[in-house]
Amino acid sequence: MKTKPVISRIQFEGLDAIELRTRDLRLVALTAKGPRIAFFGRPGGPNLLMWAPGKYRRGQWDLMGGHRLWAARPGADEAEETYATDNEPCTVKASAKGFTVTGALDPIHKTRRGITVTATADGRVTLDHFLRNESDMLWSGGLWALTCTVPSKGSTYTLPLGDGSSWDYATIVSFRTWGGGHGGVGFDDQQFGCTKDALVLKPSGRENKRMLKADAGIIAWHNPAQKLLFAKHAPIDPAGNYPLGTNLALYVGPKNFMVEMETMGAFATLKPGAVLKHRETWLLADAKSAPTPKALRALF
Repeated sequence: MKTKPVISRIQFEGLDAIELRTRDLRLVALTAKGPRIAFFGRPGGPNLLMWAPGKYRRGQWDLMGGHRLWAARPGADEAEETYATDNEPCTVKASAKGFTVTGALDPIHKTRRGITVTATADGRVTLDHFLRNESDMLWSGGLWALTCTVPSKGSTYTLPLGDGSSWDYATIVSFRTWGGGHGGVGFDDQQFGCTKDALVLKPSGRENKRMLKADAGIIAWHNPAQKLLFAKHAPIDPAGNYPLGTNLALYVGPKNFMVEMETMGAFATLKPGAVLKHRETWLLADAKSAPTPKALRALF
């Protein structure tokens, strides 16, 4: 890195938080609730993440926005207990290049979730998501990292597909409805399209989602308003068991209020004291146009 990151305890919209700042990026994680990343973008620039505390709720749970870590149950990507501790206070530990934010103990499963953020290069950070089993029983599940973005006009989300082998394929799970009637657009939603080597989303404000088995493990958003590329990468385990056989997902909210860029880890069974981890690498770079899938692969 050309510049050493600056780590500071701050207030973010009246909430306790910790900030990582370099020449190229600014990242803020709440410590009052979470673990939750509330801001990501250029220093002095607008927030690339959708952030609207109190606006979108499910019972007592507040979506808020930003980036969060959920625990997915085997065979159920979004069970109710995944919300259990999202709005509880966290502990935080700073280091020379980043910090770790650890959430509250789940009252039922006795698990604890957290995120370690580390500045690794100019315009890059790693997010090491983790879940620790603090019970005396077995726990099984997987980690799901969800990033809420605000798509500007003309935004493009690109997910490279295939592994380049002579036996090359991708799994794409389409939805008609889910979660009590969400969606409803149908399977033929023209927001989502495939090129010869990628799935491409051009959000049009219709609520829908796709889940994919994508070997590259890359989701990239080109923001034409700011001429920026925000890409995140999570390696796939070829032998892993994933939700619906998929490791990536995209969700388009009604009227484009957000697009979620989602990566999933493989399911595992944890013995007492064991830790499950899921790493993402985030990249923020200048980009006049959306990179090709080949160029995206070269970045990681």
